[in-house]
Amino acid sequence: MQIQFTWFNKCHVPQNYRFLFLGIAFIIILLDQLTKYYARHHLALFEVKPFMPFWNWTLIYNQGAAFSLLANKGELAKIFFGGIALIVSMSLVYFLLNKMYSGLTGISLSFILGGALGNLIDRIIDGKVTDFIQWYYKTHYWPAFNLADSFITVGVVLLIIESIFITRGKE
Repeated sequence: MQIQFTWFNKCHVPQNYRFLFLGIAFIIILLDQLTKYYARHHLALFEVKPFMPFWNWTLIYNQGAAFSLLANKGELAKIFFGGIALIVSMSLVYFLLNKMYSGLTGISLSFILGGALGNLIDRIIDGKVTDFIQWYYKTHYWPAFNLADSFITVGVVLLIIESIFITRGKE
C-alpha cells in the first residue's frame, strides 16, 4: 500500500525550514540532557524505581555503543564511537542544510541528529552515556536506554516507513 502526501515529496525545503529542523534537533538535545541530569541526581546507580507495570527508572552508565557493545574495550572504543557520532552528526547537519529531501526526512534526520549529539555530549563530558529507562515483560528486560536513543530509533523507523510506504513525487 502506497500513500502519497505532497509534504512528503522530495523537494528543495526552504532555508527557514531547514533551520527549523536544526531547532528540533537542538530541543531534543536539551530534553535529553535535562532528563539525564535529573536521572543522575535523583537515582542511585542500579536502583530500580517502578514507574508502570512494564517500566522502571534505573540509572546505568553505558561505556560502549548500543546495548553496551564493546564497553570493555577501553579508551580506543570510546574515541572510536565518539568519532563516528561526530562524523555522522556533521554529515546530517550538512545534508539538512544543503541537500534535497522531504519534510518527513527532515524530521527523521532531526531526531537522529539530536539523539546522536545528546549521547555524544555524554561521551565527551563523562566518557559514558547515562541510561535510565528500563522496559520489561515478566522476567525479560530490554537494555536500559535514554531519550536520545529513543529519538534515534524513532528517526530511523520514520525513514524506513517513508522509504517503504510513502510515494514520492517526480523529482
